Amino acid sequence: MPHSHELTVVEAAQKIRRREVSPVTLMEDLLNRVSRLEPTLSVWVTLDADAALETARQRERELLNEGPRGPLHGVPIGIKDIYYTQGVLTTACSLILADFVPDHDATTVANLKRAGAIIMGKTVTTEFACGDPSPTRNPWNNYHTPGGSSSGSAVGVASGMFPAALGSQTGGSILRPAAYNGVVGLKPSFSRVSRYGVVPVAHSLDTMGPFTRTVEDAALMLNVLAGHDPKDPSTSIRPVPNYLRAIGAQAAPPRIGLVTQYFYGKADDETQAHTDAVAEKLAEAGAAVEEVEIAADWDAMLSAHRVLMTVEGAAVHQDWFNARADEYSPNIRGVVEDGREVSAVTYVQAKRVQDRFRRDVADALRSYDVLLTPSTPTPAPRDLTTTGDPSFQSPFTFSGHPTITLPSGLSEDGLPLGAQLAAPYFADETLLSVAHWCERVINSNLTPPEHRG
Repeated sequence: MPHSHELTVVEAAQKIRRREVSPVTLMEDLLNRVSRLEPTLSVWVTLDADAALETARQRERELLNEGPRGPLHGVPIGIKDIYYTQGVLTTACSLILADFVPDHDATTVANLKRAGAIIMGKTVTTEFACGDPSPTRNPWNNYHTPGGSSSGSAVGVASGMFPAALGSQTGGSILRPAAYNGVVGLKPSFSRVSRYGVVPVAHSLDTMGPFTRTVEDAALMLNVLAGHDPKDPSTSIRPVPNYLRAIGAQAAPPRIGLVTQYFYGKADDETQAHTDAVAEKLAEAGAAVEEVEIAADWDAMLSAHRVLMTVEGAAVHQDWFNARADEYSPNIRGVVEDGREVSAVTYVQAKRVQDRFRRDVADALRSYDVLLTPSTPTPAPRDLTTTGDPSFQSPFTFSGHPTITLPSGLSEDGLPLGAQLAAPYFADETLLSVAHWCERVINSNLTPPEHRG
């Protein structure tokens, strides 16, 4: 029988629905765990234990009197502190929004509530989700970065404070911290999930997604989060598949394209060898694995990504920055200042690079279900002045393709390593199905040593 903090989203939801676990007891257990671990890990910006417990009691009454609201009934979720939460402080970990209390929920948060989830609290992000290191610590080794920008969400899932959390990715802010902390991180296809009510970074890059411990949980979360939102006109009107059902549909071993070009040039020797070993293990299980190249200008891609992020970030922050520039931390200040210097011509050229790169990735995927790469160039660096290198996520964030990172083992220093998979645009169900198959083959369930039991 697993401890409460070891329950996955699917397990917790099933046990609550069957009345084998009380939402109140689960919340009490998790809050006790938070009280023990929070002084070391610094996951939370805002956590109202009394409010979380009262919501758990409400969910228990609803279950008894009316039945479950939805598939996440009674399941606690952590929310990155850039998502609007009605009546709850939403600061983006910045002095600029230090006193901001929204009068409405982000669409994603509203979707979670309708599904019966309990919003446990708001988790630490780098300032405005833009790279200035946060106080959150990596539970595998407190001297190594937890990654960012969604540092609190990743660490909270890894350390068992909650079974799932929301993050966001503009460069590498979901998959990188997920890989550094040994959990699953999903970045859906661009425009698959609403961004309404989320403090933006860059409107043509920002993508909302979950942290979980299993692919099955990621599929369930995407079922709840995905869909067109009239409040966010950029969201797609394409029908939303049943992602949870899709993960059981991988009848035949998948076709996997291993991308060493660009990635192996940046990865350390251990990461390269580990990725080769993962590819070999998948092939031995029946997957068709072969090396493939993406015929793209990688330097132009990275440069154009930076242009879009800085220009669109400068637009978001124009009024705040004009009035309160001295209150910005160095990294986000640099984003805004750099963006203000970019010409309109350069921005348009960057958008053209984005279109070309999107086609290049699509071409490389024509013969494969997914592409496989290392999740990060190295394990989490022993450096608290950085959130790590996002360059392995940036390509697929830039192109909009859905990606996921799976825990795939430990480095010689005992730090998590990850495998990144990318699928065709809007083939999120394929991504999750193949990821579920790979997860079972890799069979690497990671728990930080000091946070077991």
